[in-house]
Formats: sequence, structure tokens, C-alpha cells
Amino acid sequence: MASRVLVLCASVGAGHLRAAQAVELALRRLDPTAIVRNIDVLTLTNALFRRVYGKAYLDLVNRAPHVLGYFYDRLDQPPSARAKGDRFRRLVEKLNLRPFLSFLKSEPWDVVVNTHFLPAEMIAMLKRNGEWKTPQFTVTTDFETHRLWVNPPCEHYFTATAEGAAYLQSWGVPASDTTVTGIPIHPVFSEPKERAECLRRQGLAGDRPILLQLAGGFGVGPIEQIYRDILDLERPVEVAVVSGRNEEAKRQLEQIPVPGRHHAKILGFTDQMDELMAVADVVVSKPGGLTTSEVLARGAAMAIVNPIPGQESRNSDFLLENGAAIKINNLATLSHKLGGLLADPERLARLKAHSRRLGRPQAAFEVARRALAV
Repeated sequence: MASRVLVLCASVGAGHLRAAQAVELALRRLDPTAIVRNIDVLTLTNALFRRVYGKAYLDLVNRAPHVLGYFYDRLDQPPSARAKGDRFRRLVEKLNLRPFLSFLKSEPWDVVVNTHFLPAEMIAMLKRNGEWKTPQFTVTTDFETHRLWVNPPCEHYFTATAEGAAYLQSWGVPASDTTVTGIPIHPVFSEPKERAECLRRQGLAGDRPILLQLAGGFGVGPIEQIYRDILDLERPVEVAVVSGRNEEAKRQLEQIPVPGRHHAKILGFTDQMDELMAVADVVVSKPGGLTTSEVLARGAAMAIVNPIPGQESRNSDFLLENGAAIKINNLATLSHKLGGLLADPERLARLKAHSRRLGRPQAAFEVARRALAV
């Protein structure tokens, strides 16, 4: 009988969706006969809850990131003093996710894999009430973990780092229920790529250092300012900018004159990120969990800009502690710091070597193998 695996995520930022897609693809590659469903739980709720839970997150990222960081830290506290708040939050979620809970019970599954804590929390509630017996796995999507990821009963947790696993264990998760896999990324990042062929396909010359500027899937942040600062570099570089789905930002960037010493290519949304990262020397980006994992899998150095307070600031700490990145605290110094790095080839080579050491391109397959074994 074919394995039946349900993959659940929530469209709160792009990372959780990409992790779910990575697990789904790995499952299909390992067992083409498996029945796999990949569901965004926010599609099974009402418009108001979807707006508050999903869109409000992006609004805070863009307009009040420090507020987001405050709530991130507040929610990462022992629940004893805030048990009423937790119960109220779960009640609100349960009322608004009734279509999702009905869907769960409509088909039999062998195992559920969550790449966001919202569906894991709902399933744990059903399991505690005796309404659900199917095992569930939780896949964390940042380099440190958080209390909200702990939702017993959960049969297994997959973390990016040993530190992330240790933190889950501090909340009572048995060590035997945690596995350090890295963060699941698209299986294409596990495939070796020929640099010359990637350069040709991406229309890049490769005759000078390549800087890859990213703005996330939704194209957020001070994209134009970062691009102008890169163009201020005295050292000749080749810069590729991926502005995501932000078409307005792409049009604005295309109007900016490029100094003759540089080459530049402006891209919108692309599904060729693996090839761009394979040829990049430095990736200039916010340190989201999925993006960072992709960079590490391809062995590029990172120049961290504008980390979201909370999970991304902790991802930044991880990269800096492990010598795989530099951090630009103020965009006014971006060209200065990047210029210094590019002027020191040995230092850049060390950053790239540490990045390759940290890469876990097989993470999605490790999770998928465990799920199919159920």
C-alpha cells in the first residue's frame, strides 16, 4: 500500500512554504508511488484570520520590525505566567481553523510533516483530546528554535542545528525525539552544478567578483538603496539583483545608471536561484532560514543586511559565530565593508569555506526518509 504523507505549512512569509515544497519534492523523488498532499493551512480559514495571521506579519516586517522582535521574545518565555494567554490564542486559532480541522479528519494519513508551528499546535490539541492518532513531525525553519515550536504530543522534531535541538530539549522534548538535519531546501541544491554552464545560462560574465543581492520572494526592504551602495564600490564587480515579485522595484532598479566598471543584471522573481548562488561570491541578503540554508549549500559568503529582530537576528548570530558572514549594521557603510572584504581574497575564501562546511543540502531527503519509514 502506498504511503500517505500530509505536509502542512502556513504562508507566514515565504520560508515555511519553501520548506514544505522541499519536503514534498524529496518525498516524491524517494517514493514516486507515495500519496503526498502539501497544504497551506491558511487557505482553510476565513479571510480575516488569514489577513491577521499572514499579511499582518509582512506588514510588521516592513513597517515595525522591532515590534515583531518584541513579540518574538515575549512568546519565547515559560508559559506558566501566561497560560491564560496561550489558552485564549489556541481557542481563537481553533475557531478560525475549523475548515482545516475538518479536512484533517476527512482522509487517512500515515504521517503529518509540519513546517510551521500553527498546524502542529492544532494537531497536538486534537491528539491530547483523543481525536487524532496519526503521528506528526515538526520541521523547524530557523537556526535557533522557539517555544512555539514545542507542541506535544509530537513524535519527532527536525532542527537546523544541535543548539536548536538542545533548546527544544530544555522545554522537555526528549533528546531521542530530535534530529539535526538542517533546514529543508529544494532538492536542486543537492545537485552539483558546473560554474561555466551556470554563468552562460544566467547571462553572467564571471570575470570579476559576483555579488548577488536578494530581497526575498516578496521583494521587501531598501532594495534601491542597497543596489546604489553596491554600485558605489570602487572595485569592479558583477552584481545580480533578484527583486522577487516586486515589479515596481525591478522597474526602478532598471532606471539606475551603472558605472562602466561594473556589470549589472536585474531580475524579478526567478526559479534559478540555485544557479545564481552557485556562481556568487557574496550574497547580500536578510538572513532568513531558507535563504541562508540555500547560500550555505552553495558555499557562498553572506553579507547580512537588515535582519528581522527575533528569528533572523538569531540566524545572523549563527552565521557570524561560525565565520560564514559579515554583517552590515548600517547601509551607509555597505560599500566600505564589502569593499574591504573583496580586497582581502584570503578572508573571502575563508568565509566561503565555512559556508560550505555548514551547508546541509540533503536536509529535505533526511526528513522525507524518516516520514516514509513510518
